Amino acid sequence: MSTSSSAALSPERRAKELKELAAMSADELDMIVIGAGITGVGVALDAVTRGLKVALIDKYDIAFGTSRWSSKLAHGGLRYLAKLELGIAHTSAVERGILLEENAPHLAHKLAQVMPLGKDTNIIQKIAARIGFIGGDLLRITAGTSSKTLPRSSYANKEKTIKLCPTVAKDGLKGSWVNWDGQMVDDARIVTAIARTAAENGAYVINHADVSEVTGNSVKVTDEFTGESFTLGAKSVVSATGVWAGHIDKDIKLRPARGTHLVFKSEALGNPTGSLTVALPGSISRYLFVMPEQLGRCYLGLTDEETKGGIVDVPPTPEEDIDWLLENFNRALDRKLTRDDVIGAFTGYRPLIDSGEGGSTADLSRRHAIIESDTGLFSIVGGKFTEYRLMAEETVDKVVKDRGLTAGPCVTKHTPFIGAPKHAKSKDVSDAELAKLPESLVDRFGYEAPNVVAACTIERPLEQVAGMDITRAEIAYAVTHEGVMTVSDVLDRRTRIGLVESDREKALPIVEEIVNELVK
Repeated sequence: MSTSSSAALSPERRAKELKELAAMSADELDMIVIGAGITGVGVALDAVTRGLKVALIDKYDIAFGTSRWSSKLAHGGLRYLAKLELGIAHTSAVERGILLEENAPHLAHKLAQVMPLGKDTNIIQKIAARIGFIGGDLLRITAGTSSKTLPRSSYANKEKTIKLCPTVAKDGLKGSWVNWDGQMVDDARIVTAIARTAAENGAYVINHADVSEVTGNSVKVTDEFTGESFTLGAKSVVSATGVWAGHIDKDIKLRPARGTHLVFKSEALGNPTGSLTVALPGSISRYLFVMPEQLGRCYLGLTDEETKGGIVDVPPTPEEDIDWLLENFNRALDRKLTRDDVIGAFTGYRPLIDSGEGGSTADLSRRHAIIESDTGLFSIVGGKFTEYRLMAEETVDKVVKDRGLTAGPCVTKHTPFIGAPKHAKSKDVSDAELAKLPESLVDRFGYEAPNVVAACTIERPLEQVAGMDITRAEIAYAVTHEGVMTVSDVLDRRTRIGLVESDREKALPIVEEIVNELVK
């Protein structure tokens, strides 16, 4: 185990742990996990809580890749019912319930999905939506998720529908079907919380370190900042690199799909509290939706197009995606969105397994697979964000069995993340303490929020950054506790300031000042 037992990922801890890893014997580690996205941090947490000695290493940063480009939803599997993929639908609902009720109730909550009964959909789509929502209720029940966590679906009249989604088209509106699904405060925050919880349990968590010369029992690690390299051995190596899995194991074939979201000021959509959900013309299984988000924003998504050409680290957003999203979503709005309303955009890759059957990527299965190469490298590919915990459990199960490792049973179903109400360190934090802090701070840190302020060593901790509901203390905490090494780590992952270029420009001088002061 790491000699550090705190959940604090600081620059000093990173330097210390790199030295410890460089000095290790070839088989001292049980597992090396490559990639600190949602799957990689999940594998690391699962393994370390079974008593294995684990190192989690990422070339760039925690949540650098696909894991920060999702819709920020903890899906219950509704779309898979329409495709009769009942297994994925059920496991998605189960994993959603675990995230909402056990692991991270401070970072994930219920969200109303509002399907308007208006002129933009035909009678078949309206009936299909109601049947689907009833199916969603059954999924929630069979998954064992409380109706207090996710209420049952229902009909909302016209007035209630408009209250949830003020800019919905009102001509011919009869009301709406309302379903409840899970929404994360932010996907990258979930990934960071899991990485820190793994670190708290003894995992080595190293970002900004390139991994090369990968085999089934060793990798070459190169520190991005010092350029120093060393060979790190282990009893097993797991690649959790998503769409980049084929770069490490050439036999893995993926068909990455492009998913694009647009960013708007919440006021452009009337400050909705529900997610306006719109069926694509002629479809009963594909929808567009606009979701209320943190920082006074809304996200509209999403596309599902096959990615042509090479995979890049930060995917650009094609102009045609913007046009397509606006055209297809505006059908359901009174006040049409224009290009001038778009204040940002983000695009990510879905790491879909190539089944060799051709067809649209929208029709490809979201199943995951664990593949062992000729060199003994394990790769976990495919899957979806909500199912990360199950994917990690199955991966560690296979590695433990195939490598003959001594490990306990999986305990992550009941492992609360740092900041969760059931976490050991949360019991000493009172609701009265939380009530004294900015609501947005509590939303992003839960019961850890008082420590964000208490641990701050810079001046004016509760002063807002560039007029946004992000405090200076959060920026400092990102450095001292959340693994930040660069300004981009703060702007693009620990916070989502960077999704809007004008916000980035305003915040940049403040973030640079704090990061430069604290990163030694």
